[in-house]
Amino acid sequence: MAAYIIRRAFGAVLLLLIVSAVTFAIYFLVPRLAGQTMDQLAAQYVGKDANASAIAAVKKNLGFDQPLYTQYWHFLKQIFVGATYKFGPDASVCHAPCFGYSFKNHVEVWPQITARIPVTFSLAIGAAVIWLISGVGVGVVSALKRGSFLDRFFMGVALAGVSLPIFFTGMLFLGLFTVQWPIWSGVNYVPFTDNPADWAWNLLIPWCSLAFLYSALYARLTRAGMLETMAEDYIRTARAKGLRERTVIGKHGLRAALTPIVTIFGMDFGLLIGGAVITEQVFSFQGLGFYAVDGVRNNDLPVVMGVTLVAAFFIVLCNLLVDLVYAAIDPRVRLS
Repeated sequence: MAAYIIRRAFGAVLLLLIVSAVTFAIYFLVPRLAGQTMDQLAAQYVGKDANASAIAAVKKNLGFDQPLYTQYWHFLKQIFVGATYKFGPDASVCHAPCFGYSFKNHVEVWPQITARIPVTFSLAIGAAVIWLISGVGVGVVSALKRGSFLDRFFMGVALAGVSLPIFFTGMLFLGLFTVQWPIWSGVNYVPFTDNPADWAWNLLIPWCSLAFLYSALYARLTRAGMLETMAEDYIRTARAKGLRERTVIGKHGLRAALTPIVTIFGMDFGLLIGGAVITEQVFSFQGLGFYAVDGVRNNDLPVVMGVTLVAAFFIVLCNLLVDLVYAAIDPRVRLS
């Protein structure tokens, strides 16, 4: 097991390096291939009234006049040791971990990211709990009641959940519960440390709107897995041995059907931690997704690169945890 964990951890670090290289290439190599010069790239950080001396200073300050591999090495090094950016007689220090310095807003990117991570975490964790419990529960009931009215009703609702985009359901829930039936006066993020009750109350509508889509997907996936598993020979053997139906369903049927659910859950949860972009935009939550969209709109490359790397880290971490859970559930994974 220890050797398996080491192998997976080494693979995760290698994957993060590849992601960082690809991200760096997208923003600094691809523009060159498209014909953009380094002066044009540096001009984006100067402003509308950019002169030649200001562009040259920014190009030197950001290292655009250096070879691409040197720029990438400095990009990696500043994450661990920080960096110093000089603006004439003034200098700005980007403390480690330095994920870039926003020359549009003149702030470090990492403190801005850490300030928004609790918002995205709160949104992702609550929605994940709701969609996992409701989706798996509905899928199991639908599989056991196959062909019944309950099965058709649940799958009809699941089909609607899969078909409706998050921005539509989010606006619909807002209109229903804040305007038509004003149960909520508004939806505003409240930090958990300030008031846990207000934190959960204000996040309930975003949680439900986000979980509606995912729970529908999980319900359909669980139903298909349960139908396949409950038709296996070992299920008939368990029933023939006289085991209670609850034991047959929970211990033998559901456990095997949850194997693909674990994989999908790890991927979905990692993506949401990286930023629930649409949901944060609908409810105006200042999370990672909202921050990334602002970076794209303002053409603030350090912000976009910083959020991309942090999102990639969470996705890789969640997939690593899924692999470890797989190894704990099924010993055959450790031998593969």
